[in-house]
Amino acid sequence: MLSLKPKARSPLRIFLGKKYYRLKRYYEWFNGSKKYAESKESNLLKEVIFTHKSLLLRELKDVDLWLQYNKVKNLKIATNRLNKVVIRPGETFSYWRLLGNTTKRKGYVDGMILFYGKFIHGTGGGLCQLSNLIYWMTLHSPLKVTERHRHSYDVFPDSNRTQPFGSGATCAYNYMDLQIKNETNSTYQLVLYLTDTHLVGEWRCEVPTVKTYEVYEKEHMITQEFWGGYVRHNLIYRKVFNREKVLLDDEYVTENHAIMMYEPFLEEPKASV
Repeated sequence: MLSLKPKARSPLRIFLGKKYYRLKRYYEWFNGSKKYAESKESNLLKEVIFTHKSLLLRELKDVDLWLQYNKVKNLKIATNRLNKVVIRPGETFSYWRLLGNTTKRKGYVDGMILFYGKFIHGTGGGLCQLSNLIYWMTLHSPLKVTERHRHSYDVFPDSNRTQPFGSGATCAYNYMDLQIKNETNSTYQLVLYLTDTHLVGEWRCEVPTVKTYEVYEKEHMITQEFWGGYVRHNLIYRKVFNREKVLLDDEYVTENHAIMMYEPFLEEPKASV
């Protein structure tokens, strides 16, 4: 079992590390062999492969509501940038290559960013909700996730959770990217928009899919570490069915290990006498 411990890094170490990995990513984008998705299709592709939505405003402990309203502003800009992007056969979708840096010049505002298990303010904060949504939808499609980064910290207790723990994808410009490759023979289209209450996404295709998917977790556990904290673990799998709902495969997807930032085992309230 993997053991985690919070890492103490100096501001200089963090600054230099970001510079190094950003330059490495730029080199990969412009000198690598991948063919990246870049174009949009104004007309919607016919078949909806999978759709999902997530609530825009949530009551989160110790998080000011204005940060969530700012998150919505950032999501509007980002979804407009990615909406109707198509991934043709052989192409790779890169979240950050398409979005670019989240600067104030582009209209992004301060939002909530998780930084080593703590909340900080940062321009463009809140876009992990978008990368989480895209990743979750992709697990229900024939598209292949070729790069995804798990959240290192489990910050909020499970409250009305509808998806398995660890089924999202964290993002940080540009070195923590979400990349998805189309290894099929059909073109796919990402559709994103906001309603008054939700962020909504769709994967669309030219033709209907012949498979459906059910994503679930295995071996979920919480371990107490030697340094006194708790770490949460699980495995993500997905079942693959054909059109007749016959099980074709049970695929390993990924594993998750996250340092918990809240007390995992709460005592039951004592009955009043």
